[in-house]
Amino acid sequence: MKKDKVNYNASSIFDIDINFFVSLKIKAVICDLDNTLDRFDVLRPNSRVIELKDSLEKNGIELMIVSNNHGPRVKSYSMVLGVKYLANARKPFTKRFKKFLTDQKLSIDDVVFVGDQLLTDAKLARKCNVKFILTEPVYKKEQWTTYFNRLIDRPLRKMYRKQNRLGHRCPLNTK
Repeated sequence: MKKDKVNYNASSIFDIDINFFVSLKIKAVICDLDNTLDRFDVLRPNSRVIELKDSLEKNGIELMIVSNNHGPRVKSYSMVLGVKYLANARKPFTKRFKKFLTDQKLSIDDVVFVGDQLLTDAKLARKCNVKFILTEPVYKKEQWTTYFNRLIDRPLRKMYRKQNRLGHRCPLNTK
């Protein structure tokens, strides 16, 4: 983890100015689901998530979901939202993510990945050489499997912050 560095950071994906994504000239925002986009225990997107997807689409950017969560939960959420998805992604392993990008006809320059964990999301992005935005968890409550990652993630974030390895702060949404 010594060489790792995050490209960008934000308190939440909802706080990022849509024009920032446009300025990166990307075609898709690939987002982790649990505690980045929404709570881990909901099956339907809330109005804030739907508004984000619509804002991205108005600017020619597609929202996609890549999650380590099980298929039925990710599928039902993504279907209601109307976005492409990859469930059981096995982050930080790269094979399924790279295949997903290929299947969607996207290159690493076409996407930015947004996630709330250094051990899974940031590591996957670094291994795939994809631009990455680290966010804070949207909700305090964690799925039991994520709880253990957070025990490592919290002190690691603190160290990254001290060493100025959290990247540039994303421009804030002014709405």
